[in-house]
Amino acid sequence: MPWIAHHEVLAECRGVPDPHTGYLLGIQEIDAAVRAGAGPLLADWISARSARPDAAAAARLLAEATQRHLPGGIRLHSLLWLPSPFSSIAWSTDMPEHAILAERFEFSASHRLHCPDRSDEENRRLFGKCNHPNGHGHNYRIEVGIRVPAGAGAAGFPEGRLDAAVRREVIDRFDHKHLNVDCAEFARLNPSVENIARVCHALLEPALGADGAQLHHVTVWETEKTSATYPVR
Repeated sequence: MPWIAHHEVLAECRGVPDPHTGYLLGIQEIDAAVRAGAGPLLADWISARSARPDAAAAARLLAEATQRHLPGGIRLHSLLWLPSPFSSIAWSTDMPEHAILAERFEFSASHRLHCPDRSDEENRRLFGKCNHPNGHGHNYRIEVGIRVPAGAGAAGFPEGRLDAAVRREVIDRFDHKHLNVDCAEFARLNPSVENIARVCHALLEPALGADGAQLHHVTVWETEKTSATYPVR
């Protein structure tokens, strides 16, 4: 029975726009370059007609193949490849020998935003409903990105190692907990989304470093509209 694989590729091009049309390049031409360059490689890897290299090296190959189909004078600056809704690999000319491998996870937790050194009235003014004495809950999403080599022959980061580190250091620690009450990390630190992202980064950096990975960023979503990334990219 036939099956379908869904991959998403986002290409960012740079150059000087045409002074008359205002266009750098028509979107149809970018789409055609991605389909002609990256498309056949993805098809070969998905069907196993050829062995897929490590994810970071694969992202670089997709970018190089796309570049070959762009018109002269147009430079592919970056390529973001999403092989699933929960993972992505980003490559750019700013960092050609590396790529950013990112995975997304979820955990549920409750918290209360409150500064004990401020009055109850000021806390209510600052945090509104988020200052309710009994707290409130969120289904948090967290994206963890690591910097990995993307050059030919580079050793890939072992599959499953990032997942294991995030589950051990973040999910098991915070999932289904009241952050203010149950978690020492927030006993004296207001669990804002900014502080949660920073704490997760502090927990993951040494853990991933011990596995030979360089932590690039941590992004935490409290809601679809509210997120924080640490450090600033």
